[in-house]
Amino acid sequence: MEPVIIVLVILVVLVFIALIKTIQVIPQASAAIVERFGRYTRTLNAGLNIVVPFIDTIRNRIDLREQVVPFPPQPVITQDNLVVNIDTVIYYQVTDARAATYEVASYIQAIEQLTVTTLRNIIGGMDLERTLTSREEINAALRGVLDEATGKWGIRVNRVELKAIEPPTSIQDSMEKQMRADRDKRAAILTAEGTRQAAILTAEGEKQSQILRAEGEAKAAALRAEGEAQAVRTVFEAIHAGDPDQKLLSYQYLQMLPKIAEGDANKLWIVPSEIGDALKGLSGAMGNFGPLGGGGQGNGGANVPAQNNGPATERREKPSID
Repeated sequence: MEPVIIVLVILVVLVFIALIKTIQVIPQASAAIVERFGRYTRTLNAGLNIVVPFIDTIRNRIDLREQVVPFPPQPVITQDNLVVNIDTVIYYQVTDARAATYEVASYIQAIEQLTVTTLRNIIGGMDLERTLTSREEINAALRGVLDEATGKWGIRVNRVELKAIEPPTSIQDSMEKQMRADRDKRAAILTAEGTRQAAILTAEGEKQSQILRAEGEAKAAALRAEGEAQAVRTVFEAIHAGDPDQKLLSYQYLQMLPKIAEGDANKLWIVPSEIGDALKGLSGAMGNFGPLGGGGQGNGGANVPAQNNGPATERREKPSID
């Protein structure tokens, strides 16, 4: 009985192993290549799959999701014979598991080598300045070449990015000095422009201020003149309304005489002829209160002509005080 039990156990084990090899579960976004006696048979998609045990074998399991592969920095010579180090990142996706398995031995290594070669061809036709400022152009050209070459491998290159472009140290120092000089130049230009604008605004403000000041002075002078004219009209109307006699007018003329003689520089002053008439009237008025000389001499000893038969005005010399 013991040999029979051993045979049964062996059969159970073989059946269990056969079941394990028969049922193949493929995860989502994955694929598996099945070979039968070393020849490609079919591709297993995601889910539960049945294969023939000990006859069908799983050659390769491939991830169909988008992959990101960074490549180490690669030295590349530009058109002006400068060596730059370029870091690249490739975003690719396997679209055909069979082609990715049989068309190329190692598609990762093939993509890396193709990227380096294509970069050298593209950068070799550009100078350093254009290389530093044309990342989008380099990315587009690199992606086009890679996508065309990897299409037969069952791979689609979605994106190509340049992580960094590092020029030589001496060139970096020169570029830094140039950028610093450009920044200083722009700062000087902005400062000069600000000073110029401030001067223009200040001049414009002073101009407006002077215009407003002149307008204000003109309005003030017009208002003063109008006020004086109104005052003269008021006084004139008051005088005519009061109907003053000759005595009052004579007294007002005498009050104005000191004002006519004010100032040391007044060597010559003109006496209106009406003052003579005013003095005559005042002399007559004072004669009513006290004796006056026939010639019109008062207590103060002032000579006033009794009659004025001369011209309309008389020129009197103001005595100078030495």
